[in-house]
Formats: sequence, structure tokens, C-alpha cells
Amino acid sequence: MSELGEINLNLLVALSALLEEVNVTRAAARLGVTQSAMSHNLRQLRAHFGDRLLVRGPRGMLLTAQAEALRGPLRRGLAELERVVRGQLRWAPAEEARVFRVAVGDFVSLRVLPPLIERLRREAPRVDVVIRRDDLREGPAQLETGELDVLVAYNLGDAPGLRQRALLRDGFSCLARVGHPAIRGPGDLDLDRYCALSHVLIAPRGESGSFVETALERLGRRRRVALRVPYFLVAPLVVARSDLLLTAPTQLAEELAAHYPLQVLPAPIELPMFTLHLIWHERFDDDPGHRWLRDALAQIGAGP
Repeated sequence: MSELGEINLNLLVALSALLEEVNVTRAAARLGVTQSAMSHNLRQLRAHFGDRLLVRGPRGMLLTAQAEALRGPLRRGLAELERVVRGQLRWAPAEEARVFRVAVGDFVSLRVLPPLIERLRREAPRVDVVIRRDDLREGPAQLETGELDVLVAYNLGDAPGLRQRALLRDGFSCLARVGHPAIRGPGDLDLDRYCALSHVLIAPRGESGSFVETALERLGRRRRVALRVPYFLVAPLVVARSDLLLTAPTQLAEELAAHYPLQVLPAPIELPMFTLHLIWHERFDDDPGHRWLRDALAQIGAGP
């Protein structure tokens, strides 16, 4: 504890910003201080650790080996310290200034973000949200360090240290353009026609097939995938201007049909329901602000 007393804790916050941004100007902006103040902090930190921490490289600043080694433990330590401090505070959404980082895919973003932003406007106008791409490889570690607050994904099982809560449950429907020559209404899309038409496949990670192929194989049937795209929001633009079909989550299909000339059709094959979960680290179970965010997202996911 004597060594901790030798350094101003505010310097550790400055060090965290420097290690994350790897840039004095951006670190200063992140903490709302001047560049000269951050440069002064860096000089003090260099003296304390006996290391340059940040050095110039061919394309900007680089972290030294010691700085890289400090990065993870410092992030985790500050997250724990923030939890201790926040545990003594009352969460007042209308007054709090905080940034939440949420990793989520296109589909859930479209479904959840508009009502979340409206709720923040009404109840927590000083709370900001940073959306990141859902990454199941890095996400659990980022939840542990506090780099992420919430990850939206399928059930991760019994991942150590992680908690989860159902966000939304959905099934699948089909989308075709209004005026499709082969589909004038829901009754026109039977299994034979579904297999005869060409399809768009949304493959965020480059998948060659999907649960649809699995369901069709059980029936001894196949479909032609004429286009594979990695993004949920590209597919409806293509479908609205072609004769391709898209099989998508029903809530997404209904949302897209409200904005594009598309018709929602029942899928002519039995497809599984699915549940997406909010996932967070157990360290934030009792964080009142974190709990407020989880409750808000869960209420939005449950629908009106």
C-alpha cells in the first residue's frame, strides 16, 4: 500500500487514457484536459515507472513493452475501483454523465437502438452509447476488463464470470419485393416455389450455408443462394430491387417492410425460434447504472 501512496491516483487515470489512445492529444480530449496537462502527466508517469511508455514510431506513437504489460491490469484495476466508488453513489439517470459500450450486430441494432436513444433522451440525456461489432472471440475478455459493458449474443453457456439475461426471442419470415412476379400474397409462397426461387443469404462471418439449408436437407430439398452478404441492412435493398428472397428474423422483416417496398411472408418450412441474450461480467451485477442499462434494454427487447 505504501507504493500506491507514492502516486496520485489521477495519474493512473491519465495513464489508462494514454495506453488506450496511444496519443497525447486524444488522451487529453478523452479526459477533458489540455494537451499540455496530459504531457505533464506523461512526464511524471515516465519518471515513476522508469520507462518512456509511449515512443514515436513511423506512423505515430507506439507503446513500449512495459506499457503493453501495464495496459490490461490497469484497465481491470480501474474498473474495480470505479465499481467500489459507484457502489457508494445513488444512480440518478437524469444527472449522470456516463458512456456505455455495447457490442451488438446489425439486426439487434435496428431493433433496439432507436427506442434506446429515445429513452436516453427522455431519462438520461447525459448518457452516451458506443456501439461495437459483436465479436464472440474477444467479447468475453472485453467484458471482464470493462472495455465492454454488454455483449448481445446467443447463449454462451456456463462461461465463467459472465451473467446473461434474455433480450428478445424471435422466429423467421421471408421477404420479397412488392410486385414480385411469382408472389402476389402469403399464399403464393409454398415449399416448391421457395426452392425454385433464388435467395439472398446474410452471412456475417462468411458462412456458406445456414439453418435454412439444414432444414431443407432434412426434407431432401435445396435452394439456390444467388447472393451472400455480410450485412443485414444491405440485403433488403437488394431484395426490394430484384426477385430474390430473403429469410430473416421476423421482427427485422417487419421493421424493414415498414421502410422498404417489401412484403412479409410466412416461411414455408419449419425453422427454429432463437433467443438473444444480454451478457455482462458479474463484477457489474450491482452497479446501479449498469443495472439501469440492462433493464432498459430488456424492456425494449420485450416489446410494447
